[in-house]
Amino acid sequence: MLMAHPTVLQDLVERYELLASAADGTDPRIAGQLRDTAYTLCVSTGTRNVDDALSAARAHIMAAQGAADGAAA
Repeated sequence: MLMAHPTVLQDLVERYELLASAADGTDPRIAGQLRDTAYTLCVSTGTRNVDDALSAARAHIMAAQGAADGAAA
């Protein structure tokens, strides 16, 4: 399965967390952006719900960081 670049995933995770913290149900623009970001995370990780997408994205980011750390040694 194709997986988005770790930098893209990191940006999406950070955007999702920022929007989730700002979403209080009163601003439909934020709610829409949160839905769109959740959808993009799901598509980018091959998952069907945002919790799984966040877990998969974080695991891929960590694996990439570990590989980069190992390559630098």
